[in-house]
Amino acid sequence: MTCLGGWAAIGLSALLTGCNNVTDMEQQVNELYSKMPQEERIAQLRSMYMDELFDEQGQLDRAKCRELIPFGIGHFSQFALQHPRHPNELRDRVAAVQDWLIHHTPNGIPALMHEEVLTGVNTVGATIYPQQIGQAGSFNPELAELKTRQTSTDMRRMGGVLALSPMVDVCRVPSFNRLEESYGEDGYLSAVMGTAFVKGLQQGDLKKGVGACSKHYLGYGGGGDAEEKELMEEILLPHETMIRLAGSKAVMPGYHAVHGTKCVANSEILQDILRGYVGFDGMVVSDYTAIDQLPDLPDAMHKAAAAINGGNDVDFPSGDDYRYLQEAIDQGLAAPEVLERAVKNVLRHKFRAGLFDKDAYLYSKEQITLDTPEERQTAYDIATQSVVLLENNGVLPLRDVKKVLLTGPNANSIWAMCGDYTYPAMSYFWKRMDYTSEEPHIVKLLEGMTNRKPAGVELMYSRGCDWTEEIETKFSELGDERAWEYAILHRKVESGETADMQEALAMAKQCDLIVAAVGENVMLCGENRDRKGLRLPGKQEQYVEELIKTGKPVVLVMFGGRAQVVSGLAERCAAVIQAWYPGEEGGNAVADILYGKVSPSSKLAVSYPNTELDEPICYNYSAEKDPRVQWPFGYGLSYTTFEYGNLQVDQEVSTAATSVNLSFEVKNVGQVAADEVAQIYLSPTSEEQPIRPIQLQGFARVSLQPGESKTVRVKLYTEQFGYYSHEGQRQWNIQPGRYVVKVGSSSADIQLQETIALNGEPVSKPLREYYFSESSVE
Repeated sequence: MTCLGGWAAIGLSALLTGCNNVTDMEQQVNELYSKMPQEERIAQLRSMYMDELFDEQGQLDRAKCRELIPFGIGHFSQFALQHPRHPNELRDRVAAVQDWLIHHTPNGIPALMHEEVLTGVNTVGATIYPQQIGQAGSFNPELAELKTRQTSTDMRRMGGVLALSPMVDVCRVPSFNRLEESYGEDGYLSAVMGTAFVKGLQQGDLKKGVGACSKHYLGYGGGGDAEEKELMEEILLPHETMIRLAGSKAVMPGYHAVHGTKCVANSEILQDILRGYVGFDGMVVSDYTAIDQLPDLPDAMHKAAAAINGGNDVDFPSGDDYRYLQEAIDQGLAAPEVLERAVKNVLRHKFRAGLFDKDAYLYSKEQITLDTPEERQTAYDIATQSVVLLENNGVLPLRDVKKVLLTGPNANSIWAMCGDYTYPAMSYFWKRMDYTSEEPHIVKLLEGMTNRKPAGVELMYSRGCDWTEEIETKFSELGDERAWEYAILHRKVESGETADMQEALAMAKQCDLIVAAVGENVMLCGENRDRKGLRLPGKQEQYVEELIKTGKPVVLVMFGGRAQVVSGLAERCAAVIQAWYPGEEGGNAVADILYGKVSPSSKLAVSYPNTELDEPICYNYSAEKDPRVQWPFGYGLSYTTFEYGNLQVDQEVSTAATSVNLSFEVKNVGQVAADEVAQIYLSPTSEEQPIRPIQLQGFARVSLQPGESKTVRVKLYTEQFGYYSHEGQRQWNIQPGRYVVKVGSSSADIQLQETIALNGEPVSKPLREYYFSESSVE
């Protein structure tokens, strides 16, 4: 850790004691605010890029500091992404900037360095974990928490204090180009995984962990236009639990509008719901350039006033609109009290992060090493639990196969492994830099299958086809306006390899089995990136058809950020795998699953469509099978078979009781050690009951040896039987009645069920106390 020196000389010795309680912190925030000149206050609501302050030799340019930040600056945007730098160099730059702010600005206020950490710290050399849509399928919050704890430790050492993650949009439109960043279509699963993300990242103490920021509030990934009941019960749920259960203190509104008003200036969602209903007392930060996108306003001054009046505190990434806040106040467009609220929210976050403490942890002085063996192991573990086996006619795991052909555009590419908001993807898309670094080493599928193959197996390789022959990326003015450039979007990824279909088909005639690695890449899916549809890009589908015609069994392995429609094709493949973007260890993880060293255990976090869909679908809309869905939410095959039995429940419980107990057994009746994700759903017994026809309310990951049986015990809280209403006031209600508890291996494969009666008077309360069931495995 590093200590701050010289504070007494600048008149803030009273703040050095740190904050022992809320009262102390509020007093110190008020005292500091009263001492700040107006320019310094407004500077706390603005951000910039740290590189602007350094010369070509990498030294802090003090003249630039005096010119650009004489009154300090509240934040630095994406401090670790801008150029490929060693973590120790990044730390040294942070140290130089913070030292200048502490000793050369009116009140010596350090800045909040922020970065993206969706799949690890967004900087060269940091571990690249699997994308969130894959990790959601692990149904493993403990592993999610471990990942972000590792990420947080690394980032805090480099000087990062705030993360603009996680993204917890509940995404129900299969074609949504940012679905990969989410935990899928279910509010409950998204809330469990998002809350685990925050717990690991913040480490229970913002003075040593990294602050989380839930985004994109509210309903950017879908649901912003939903009925109030769905909006409040499901779309809000991940944000609510991250704030109320894990102590998340930052929120980022989305680019979209709710009820006709853009979220960044929407007082209904930022003040009434977020602060008034949920009880949030943290900092609201804009998405990049979101304030500038406010419509029907004449200039930046009016946009700044609209945003800060609506409840937004900070202007990212450069504060270009908030630089006019003083003019807005002078002209009566914004009140001084509104500015005070915003500035104090920022200062409060800095006090919580310990930036004013005598022993403030601004960065580490120790040598920083990224991508440690422990971090790579975590990346591997998550990857093996993120890969979904969708179909298997018995060809997997690969046994008694002598010659295997690996082919396809994603067979030998890092773009099969790295999704959006990884450092390679961000530097390629935004900086137009080809990623050539070996820090970290990204294991491609060809490498993984070569290194992990059993003795006696010959592996052949030919690319066979490219992702696309023409540029398929669609240009649209959505999201971050910095990407609204034709040159950024009008390009396609070059593989650096020749795709020779005839060569690959000739090899196919010599092999026993074909593994076809297909799907998307960094330019075909992600923020600001979209393509024509959801079937395989380019001529990939036609290529797989040619492989099938050889008569050799084809294992289809799909990589990408969302479900890709393969109906009509999947049925003729020997096996189908959805690997998503599995991170730096993805090649090893997929290879180990193909070869049978690991049994697949992931479950789908989305309803996987069999047709092109650009509208919401979700398993909880109906208990009946949706004909548009090929594989249902919660579905995923294993190399073994599981039996469920002996469901025991408390059949009658008072509405005033806290919880309901249930238990059941799961047995591995196959020949392979494997994990099963047992899922607990709740359904009504009549259409009059105001809850979903079926809703996930718990799960347990059960590890079983062949022939082994274990008991799963679940505490299901009575508040999970409840629903939201808004008749005069917002409240959560528990109604007496009969409900069905269901246990199964997916939302469509219910193995056990029992009816529970809640007896007594209706119960209403302002907010839930309990959100998640608790499970144990014995």
